[in-house]
Amino acid sequence: MSEPRDEFDPFDDIVDAETDRDPDLAVIEAGSRTLRAQAGPPQGDPVPARPSDPEVDKALREVETELSTRWGETKLEPSVRRIAALMDVLGEPQRAYPSIHITGTNGKTSTARMIEALLSAFDLRTGRYTSPHVQTITERISLDGAPISAERFIETYQDIKPYIELVDAREEFRLSFFEVMTAMAYAAFADAPVDVAVVEVGMGGTWDATNVIDGSVAVVTPIDLDHTDRLGDTPGAIAGEKAGVIKQGATVVLAQQPVDAAQVMLKKAVEVDATVAREGMEFGIVSREIAVGGQLLTLRGLGGEYDSVFLPLYGAHQAHNAAVALAAVEAFFGIGAEHARTLDIDTVRRAFASVSSPGRLEVVRSSPTVILDAAHNPAGARATAEGISEAFGFSRLIGVVSTSADKDAKGLLEAFEPIFAEVVVTANSSPRATDVDALAAIAVEVFGEDRVVVEPRLDDAIEAAITLAEEEDEYAGAGVLVTGSIFTVGDARLLLGRR
Repeated sequence: MSEPRDEFDPFDDIVDAETDRDPDLAVIEAGSRTLRAQAGPPQGDPVPARPSDPEVDKALREVETELSTRWGETKLEPSVRRIAALMDVLGEPQRAYPSIHITGTNGKTSTARMIEALLSAFDLRTGRYTSPHVQTITERISLDGAPISAERFIETYQDIKPYIELVDAREEFRLSFFEVMTAMAYAAFADAPVDVAVVEVGMGGTWDATNVIDGSVAVVTPIDLDHTDRLGDTPGAIAGEKAGVIKQGATVVLAQQPVDAAQVMLKKAVEVDATVAREGMEFGIVSREIAVGGQLLTLRGLGGEYDSVFLPLYGAHQAHNAAVALAAVEAFFGIGAEHARTLDIDTVRRAFASVSSPGRLEVVRSSPTVILDAAHNPAGARATAEGISEAFGFSRLIGVVSTSADKDAKGLLEAFEPIFAEVVVTANSSPRATDVDALAAIAVEVFGEDRVVVEPRLDDAIEAAITLAEEEDEYAGAGVLVTGSIFTVGDARLLLGRR
């Protein structure tokens, strides 16, 4: 196991800047160092940069600072009382539009982006609320497929701030960061106004702050073990919390689930007279094949088949997300219940072809190929490992891994062990990052000492991984995967010029 280096580097600035801030407000400053790993900024990056206007940037930072004084997303009270009180004084903005509500363990954000693309392609104005962000806090609230501007973000916060303070004064505990962000999203959607909101839960379902909406369609992506200290230690127990998004008379779109989780969801659907659409039964994947830049799918929707659908994302898990997204949009339009027909196939194809999902098997440079993926639990890591193996013919793959301290690092590393020749363990800029020495000890247990390298700073870790990938004349067939946390991906995107 290699020794850490003491060489000073501007990456220290990232860590210093983030030490006293809420990790969920992290807007990472990468410093000025030009890595050998850089491939230059891409065109059409869906992730916004910091505002170029210094005054706007200052105002945005002031809002972030105010939000950072509130409970972060890792500190929760299982209640929607405070957010409901805020919605009441705001005039119930979340009831100004229909909504599609998404819960599950993995795949929520990618599925939300696909649903949004489909709805937009059918000329509906959309609002999308997802979390956490990859790089910039404004990513969390999108209108018409794009993050809201910094100016609009600031304006929305200032508009509802007096009402936030009113509720704070009445309650035992102040509104949390996530509750305020949720209120901002719902207010921004009402103000736009949007035709439909696509809303991802933060955690769970029943008591999640987003659950003051009554989604006409509830989507449940695959459930697995994560946040077990808060949600339960079996898929069935976790499903009990997530089932809270299923509302009276709604349509429930269920991805493939563990048996105990499916049973819980179906029981809840019966209790509230909800219609159920199950992947593998009412809808699903007919066929899929690898294509240049993604995959080609034939999907069976609630109204019939959709062939020759190109999805510019990698991995079987993204194909399953696409099937779920299509069924959700069909359900929103009443297909499969009120209408026995398919959506316009050309529109569906155009929508899926436009989808992006930053930080999900995202290729950010070549020679050697560097891929970013936000897998942060064992189930997500297994899906990523399968996607990498299927879509990329690497002769040598080096992992760069930094996890959050509250996650199952050993399970994640075990999922990646079969595909990593070596792993470079490191730390991202979040205060929640797993201690490098502790992560290294786990990695040695999984990989053996000879396959583990330690680099405390992420920029050094990426450099080390690229060096390892280029060894033994395997340059053309080598790759690097940076993974373990959304914070790791956010840091790496900035370090690699994705800004």
